[in-house]
Amino acid sequence: MALASPSKLIMGSISFGVFWMLAVFPSVPFLPIGRTAGALLGAVLMVICHVISPDDAYGSIDLPILGLLFATMVVGGYLKAAGMFRHLGRLLAWRSRGGRDLLCRVCVVTALASALFTNDTCCVVLTEFVLELAAERNLPAKPFLLALATSANIGSSATPIGNPQNLVIAFNSKISFVGFLLGILPAMLAGMAVNMVMLLCMYWKELEGIGVDDVAVGKEMEAVEEGRHVAATAEEEEEKSDDGEEVMSVMAENISTKHRWFMECSEQRRKLFLKSFAYVVTIGMLVAYMLGLNMSWTAITTAIALVVVDFRDAEPCLDKVSYSLLVFFSGMFVTVSGFNKTGLPGAIWNVMAPYSRINHVSGVTVLSIIILLLSNLASNVPTVLLMGDEVAAAAAAISPAAVTRSWLLLAWVSTVAGNLSLLGSAANLIVCEQARRATRNAYDLTFWSHVIFGLPSTLVVTAIGIPLIGKINI
Repeated sequence: MALASPSKLIMGSISFGVFWMLAVFPSVPFLPIGRTAGALLGAVLMVICHVISPDDAYGSIDLPILGLLFATMVVGGYLKAAGMFRHLGRLLAWRSRGGRDLLCRVCVVTALASALFTNDTCCVVLTEFVLELAAERNLPAKPFLLALATSANIGSSATPIGNPQNLVIAFNSKISFVGFLLGILPAMLAGMAVNMVMLLCMYWKELEGIGVDDVAVGKEMEAVEEGRHVAATAEEEEEKSDDGEEVMSVMAENISTKHRWFMECSEQRRKLFLKSFAYVVTIGMLVAYMLGLNMSWTAITTAIALVVVDFRDAEPCLDKVSYSLLVFFSGMFVTVSGFNKTGLPGAIWNVMAPYSRINHVSGVTVLSIIILLLSNLASNVPTVLLMGDEVAAAAAAISPAAVTRSWLLLAWVSTVAGNLSLLGSAANLIVCEQARRATRNAYDLTFWSHVIFGLPSTLVVTAIGIPLIGKINI
């Protein structure tokens, strides 16, 4: 694409710069409006400065991705209410043998869970639980928080639903769920193992804590049920009620809206049925993904099935959806589309493309460095939106297989790049904020304490995973 007129080029670059600044530093002193409002501001500037037309702005908003994000959050809320993440927490604590064993469990459980339930969701519900486990064993919090954040990012790389940038790549590349999973799974497993070994090596001496026996584990699980593990606070408080006014879900309910059939059912049976149904339809959703059905409508259908079977006013449930995230994505789609229309990203890529061909080791290295740097400067989702089509077009000149590998390479590097610093990934920021605001055992994970481990881990894990990308084909 040729460069646009000077006025459009300048105003488009300024608008994107405003979006980037507020996305990376949402609380700048002179404009502390946050990421979501910053994305909308960037989109509005693109339109009013005539960088992009209103019709093109609306057309650039990817509704299938927004629909999948929305439905995934609804399903995640029901799974949380059904105790899914509480069971993951129990798995972490069961028969744990010291700090090193616990750290390995955190890495493995978090990585696998993030691949299926998104990295952000896992970080939200597991951070304070991990803090509690470390405190009960007199272990330092930092290695476990680093294990949680980095493993969540690495694990989320394996599936299209693991993180937002993978959703974008899956829709734009038309790679099937199974093809995406098999293409990145070897790299994910190797990266998870390497990251775990690096954590153990760096914090080996600090992880010499007391072991726990079955009695201690039992006490911890009792503490979970009593609400001491704040990662499940909302769920636990709603399930503690003896009179049945708040049961099963995170939604407050009005008894007068309940159908008589539900009133006649025993509360215990109703709880069991709703929990079982949540697990069954979620498994069905994953199976549908693997069969190649439309991911967005599959997720929406699953979410609606859960709402209908819950058989009560869905408004409290829908209130739990992060609409600010959906608005942020909408604004980002418009802003990035406008920036692309300036022709500047294409011009920059034209300079780098001859050195970034994925059929050569040097080309893959250069491309990976570009993705890694951009993912930390402009965040991973905008990087994918800016580079995806250009990278795929360059790979198309090589072979169809190269196109698929280029998309998978973009997914792997942009996701793992999030481990470099706290600003590289929303999951990192979630862990940091959740730990800082914890009601018990609060811990301040600083920017530099994360970089000290995140930088070498990102470089090593990325390098080890790249040769494994796309090795399994179907």
